[in-house]
Amino acid sequence: MNKSNYFFGQSVFGQLISLIDNTIVKTVSNKHMSDHYTKKFDTSDHLISMLFSTFAHCSSLREVAGSMLGLKGKTQHFQLKNIPYKSTLSDANKRRSHLVFQDIYYSLLKEYRPIISDSRQQYSWENRLEIIDSSTISLFKDILSCVGRQPVSGKRKGGIKVHTQINLHEKVPKLIWFSAATTHDKQFLKHLQLEKGKIAVFDKGYNDYKTFDEFTQNDIFFVTRLKSNASYESVTENDIPIYIDNGVIKDEIIRVDVKENGKYCKTIELRKIAYWDDENKRCFEFITNLRGMNAGHIALIYKKRWQIELLFKQLKQNFPLKYFLGDNENAIKIQIWCTLIVNLLLTVIHRKLKRKWAFSNLSSFCRLHLFNYIHLMKFLENPQKDWLKEHNSQLQINFNTT
Repeated sequence: MNKSNYFFGQSVFGQLISLIDNTIVKTVSNKHMSDHYTKKFDTSDHLISMLFSTFAHCSSLREVAGSMLGLKGKTQHFQLKNIPYKSTLSDANKRRSHLVFQDIYYSLLKEYRPIISDSRQQYSWENRLEIIDSSTISLFKDILSCVGRQPVSGKRKGGIKVHTQINLHEKVPKLIWFSAATTHDKQFLKHLQLEKGKIAVFDKGYNDYKTFDEFTQNDIFFVTRLKSNASYESVTENDIPIYIDNGVIKDEIIRVDVKENGKYCKTIELRKIAYWDDENKRCFEFITNLRGMNAGHIALIYKKRWQIELLFKQLKQNFPLKYFLGDNENAIKIQIWCTLIVNLLLTVIHRKLKRKWAFSNLSSFCRLHLFNYIHLMKFLENPQKDWLKEHNSQLQINFNTT
């Protein structure tokens, strides 16, 4: 076979790591003084080791340390200066703050936002839509208290809840907040990054009338579902024009009481829309402070909330967080941040490709060829090129010999 068209002097892992500017790591390291009193295993080495663990789906510290011993002679392209021992990585995960990895993630997101953002939109409100939800990760130790009833066995697993905010067109987290699994979802509302004119969409677990009143006063909009036990007073019913989606069966203004610490504060008016979903044969009731918007679009906005569920599914399928490399809260958060960084790097590659690849296939390819010397982008754009070249050469040889 002729020399491969895709042979490259840098491994696939090296090419992925090269997407992280060293300046970002140094800036964040200086900000948090994360390399003070560190002799060898600095922030850069720690980051690369944890990213390797995530890409390779390592399930233990011993596996990470042992696997990385095979990288001798292959690290010059991504500047890994020290391969960690098991104890070294364990100590680093315990002592180096997870905020270092958090800031690296947000810096990378800021750098690559123009690439991962999808500017295509069908409706004018799409670029204003912010989706909020949470996902709980079970832990085998009682590090953070778990949600749910007391098991019959009397034993409980720990749990960490990952509260997430994404922009509709970015499809990667723009804000992450961790809490114990027992923490009520609405506590995340005070941490949201919402500018004037933005539209937040979330499930009914986030319902908090006091926050909704603050949103309205600050020209921030929201769409959510009405709780089944909600107490409200109907004020007036709006007409439903004939051009509105047939699923809209009621559009009205309601009054609800705002309470703080169980005491009545004030009464506010919201808009309630009843929508019949013919596909699922059920009625949804939405509440919002969007007064002038098409009622059918209100229902569509809530449907767009499914985008964050797809993100959670993508993360759990491609980077299963079943095994943690530490039994402390800091180590667990570091591993989650590194998972988000890997997801972001692969999203950047995915967006740059002209050829369509399923994200799961792209993730699997990178994992299987992590230290093969293949030009990643060229191969992904035309993976059959070498095979076709060899096949055509063999046909030519056979033709000449006959």
